[in-house]
Amino acid sequence: MRVWFITGASRGFGALIAAEALAAGDAVVATARDPKSVTARFGEHPRLLAVTLDVTKEEQARDAAAAAIQRFGRIDILLNNAGYGLLSAVEEASAQEVEHVFGTNVFGLLAVTRAVLPHMRRQRSGHVINISSIGGYSAFAGWGVYGATKFAVEGLTEALAAELAPLGIKATVVEPGFFRTDFLDAQSLSVSKPIADYAETVGATRQLAGDLNHAQPGNPAKLAKAMLALVEAPHPPLRLPLGSDTLARIESKNRGVAEEIATWRQLALSTDGFGTAP
Repeated sequence: MRVWFITGASRGFGALIAAEALAAGDAVVATARDPKSVTARFGEHPRLLAVTLDVTKEEQARDAAAAAIQRFGRIDILLNNAGYGLLSAVEEASAQEVEHVFGTNVFGLLAVTRAVLPHMRRQRSGHVINISSIGGYSAFAGWGVYGATKFAVEGLTEALAAELAPLGIKATVVEPGFFRTDFLDAQSLSVSKPIADYAETVGATRQLAGDLNHAQPGNPAKLAKAMLALVEAPHPPLRLPLGSDTLARIESKNRGVAEEIATWRQLALSTDGFGTAP
């Protein structure tokens, strides 16, 4: 029996993955700001522990990890899922909006990771899974600040994978595309006050977000099943893109980067060396 520790487990991806894990015979520590929302969704279950956790409060993260160890004795999978979106031009985002989204998506993820890793190091086993986004691999107009939080998650996960490998712990960053969840609803998405000059770019993104809400191509139930396949893999990937839109965007960016490198290669190479002193 594996023991999952899932943040943001009361709805969306977190709740669906928790349900899949329970169905597979695993134990789940399902965290949420209000643990009653977890109990209301899943009911009482012998392999389910609902725990209070606001990821922006590090003491709560430590307490939640301790509760998991007290109940189940170990944590095998940490799924850093809690987060929310900010739809905004970079200039439109206020300092407070930027601080809040980084506080949850980056600093909150770090707080939970710091709380759980000592237990995984003691076990010399575990799997840290961080939910990113296609916006963490390739930037979009209107998603710059949100994407920056996910770019941070990508970099953190790359470093974690290198640091944790000798300790028997794995790390994976998951990059979903547009999935049919409530991510584009007001409860999951903050929208900044618009500036008229960005109507052609960010305004178009706002319109697209409205059109896509609950019409996204990705199936969240299939994503949840994919997460079970991920944790069962003996050699899981560092990156797991999910969705045809994600694959297409990654391939397009990679082609563009390769073309840009070829164009600017000589200038890039010209900055090496110090020459010979006279």
